[in-house]
Amino acid sequence: MAGAPGLGPGAGAGAGGGGAAAGLKTYFKTPEGRYKLQYEKTPSAVLHYSHGGKTVSQLTVAYLKEKPASQGSQPSTPSSSSGMRSAAARLLGTGNGSKALSFGGGNGANRAVAGSSRIGGGGLGTSTGLGGSQGATNYDGKGTYIVFNAADTLFISDLNSQEKDPLKSIHFSNSNPLCHAFDPEAKEGHDLIIGMGSGDVYSMSLRQQLQDPGRKPVAALHYNKGDKDVSPNGRCTSVAWVPEREGIFVVSHSDGNLYVYDKNKDGNTDCTFPAVKDQSQFMVAHAKSSKSNPVARWHICQGSINAISFSPDGAYLATVGRDGYLRVFDFSKEQLIFGGRSYYGALLCCTWSSNGKYLLTGGEDDLVQVWGMDDRKIVAWGEGHNSWVSGVAFDSYWSPPSSDGNGENVYRFGSVGQDTQLLLWDLALDEIVVPLRHPSSASPTFSSGSPSAHWDNACPPTGVLQPSPRMRDVPKLSPLVAHRVHADPLSGLVFTNESILTICREGLIKIWVRPDQSENNQQSNSSEFVLGPVSKDRAITSSNKASSSSFKKPSSVLVT
Repeated sequence: MAGAPGLGPGAGAGAGGGGAAAGLKTYFKTPEGRYKLQYEKTPSAVLHYSHGGKTVSQLTVAYLKEKPASQGSQPSTPSSSSGMRSAAARLLGTGNGSKALSFGGGNGANRAVAGSSRIGGGGLGTSTGLGGSQGATNYDGKGTYIVFNAADTLFISDLNSQEKDPLKSIHFSNSNPLCHAFDPEAKEGHDLIIGMGSGDVYSMSLRQQLQDPGRKPVAALHYNKGDKDVSPNGRCTSVAWVPEREGIFVVSHSDGNLYVYDKNKDGNTDCTFPAVKDQSQFMVAHAKSSKSNPVARWHICQGSINAISFSPDGAYLATVGRDGYLRVFDFSKEQLIFGGRSYYGALLCCTWSSNGKYLLTGGEDDLVQVWGMDDRKIVAWGEGHNSWVSGVAFDSYWSPPSSDGNGENVYRFGSVGQDTQLLLWDLALDEIVVPLRHPSSASPTFSSGSPSAHWDNACPPTGVLQPSPRMRDVPKLSPLVAHRVHADPLSGLVFTNESILTICREGLIKIWVRPDQSENNQQSNSSEFVLGPVSKDRAITSSNKASSSSFKKPSSVLVT
């Protein structure tokens, strides 16, 4: 079941090649219409793999709001379009990288950043390929941006510009950036956090970085987690802002520890935590001093925490790890609510639905799993990838054509894997079919009655990690669409209102624009698809309801 990493079709091809050059189609079809490749984003500079070899590129979409009046003494002058912002960034001034700059950060401290300076222990610098700038004091920066890492560099691009090259390239001289997160609700100060391969963390203001695209990072703060006796070499694996908790963020590490930070406190205070005596047990320790940062350490598991995700209201924290377990915690109570195991190997990614009712996970068993918060267990699993699943996401912008009033219980989600494929799935909860075992046969059959007629409805007790259930006892999903979108293994995807963004391990980003409204009713059985028959045990909708609406699961998978 588990495929080898990075051995998907076309693995090893250059990331810089476009879809046509790699023999990839520039579109794929769904029941609601055709998704088209609009443009691509690539790293602008020569990449250097000097800190522990190649790293996996990750993608963050940052929605930057209009600049508050308190953040500038002069009135803002928004650009008329994102394309103009991109052009202005490339044309502003020439090198001024050695001039010392001083900006007020959001943590009550000012940091001077000179052209040759180093901040904390990370050693920060910038690429000079875009040229310096004299500083755009009236620059508002409102818009949507893409933040992504490749090798030892962090890039910031304008999502709404078709320019391939990023607006800003931030070079890290002593370690590679591995993960990042943006807080769109930040009221003031820093809104971008970056986790490093060294285990260090940096925070900065995205708007301040965009004000001067050709310079060193402005007012970047370095957070040293301390705790060197416990976690000397645990690289950062994931970072996340806590929703509804202004200024609080968490960082997970490859040693099984997760640290809680407060951006309003000094990042370099001495902080130690007690030794972890049992690596397999969950343990929370708080800093002894109210001035310490990080403020708490959670020891989650033995081995790496591979990904973390908060529920939209910030009440629950989900983690997935090398040990193959999904764990869901009540963040405020610091309590394990429930957990469940993969069918094979590590879990690599996780995410929440927009209403906080469901979770997605993917990992080394090549499967996508759907978990329900109400029942505290897996509610369905999906098969379709040929290698490890590296990214999952719900499409909160998609609305089903609900002709029968059941749209609220239908979810669209996507997954990407090291097989270079993007898969789209529809989960119709009211019509999900639960497998039943026939009394005289070892093969599963399907129930035409209640969806939960035979499935164990018992909610597991709080704080218990459950083994994976038998696959034949859990509903099985099939993808709606399977499309090879890159030549290299994929590492993530993001849904926006206008598009789907995919990124490969090498840092190439593709933006797939959603179908035009006029295309919604122009569907055909074109020869552009290879229709693969799906066996009865792969359908998720009952045969008497698989008609009209496009969110109904078809009897075949669209392979493009």
